[in-house]
Order: sequence, then structure tokens, then C-alpha cells
Amino acid sequence: MKYTTLKEHHLYNKTFQRGARFSGRYLSVFVLRDYAAKRLKKENPEKKAYNRFGLSVTKRVGGAVQRSRAKRILRAGYRAVEPELKTGFLVVISPRDTILTAKSTDIERELRRGFAKLDMFLGRDQK
Repeated sequence: MKYTTLKEHHLYNKTFQRGARFSGRYLSVFVLRDYAAKRLKKENPEKKAYNRFGLSVTKRVGGAVQRSRAKRILRAGYRAVEPELKTGFLVVISPRDTILTAKSTDIERELRRGFAKLDMFLGRDQK
């Protein structure tokens, strides 16, 4: 499945304020139903729904190099989990400063746990 990135600031705010939240050791996941999903599905050439995805990495995580590494491993973890997720949602992931000591497998494991708690997986039960 495809995801696009969130670019509008108001969508980040809306997801932070109204969305369901999971907080783990390395990251926080915010999920909110996307009310524009039907319109976006119609506009999509493949006529498929998809998630809109965003990252919010603050300076508290570290300098530019550390923030870029955090974003890179978060994107990789999300890509691994994404085909198993329900579609039509706004998903925002915000790392904690402990992410600098984490491996990408730890991030993927925590994303799976978070999405399972938020009931985002398709049909079958997850770990």
C-alpha cells in the first residue's frame, strides 16, 4: 500500500489533539481517522485508500545528524509495518530522545506493538 506524507501543519495539530495515542520507550504514535480519505481515494488513479503519514522530530532528540537518523529508522520501521495496516488514517510518529540508542529492529517491534494497541492491523491478531 502507498502512503503520502503530511505537509499541512493543521493536520499534525489535529492528529495530536484528537487522535488515539500510544507511547512507548522509543516513540509515540498518534492515529486519527482521515475524513478526506474518500475524496483522496476517488482522486487516486488506482482507486485505493491509503494512509497519510508524518514525522515530528524535535530538537530535543539531538542535532541535525541525530534527527536525520531518527527519521530514517522511523520511516524504515513504518515501511515494514505499513502493508499490514488499515487505510484511511492520519498517522504521526514522534520519537523520544531514547531513539538514539535504538536499533531499527527495536523501532519496528515497538511500532508493531503500538499499532496493535491502537487496533490498526487488518483482520488478524498481531504480536
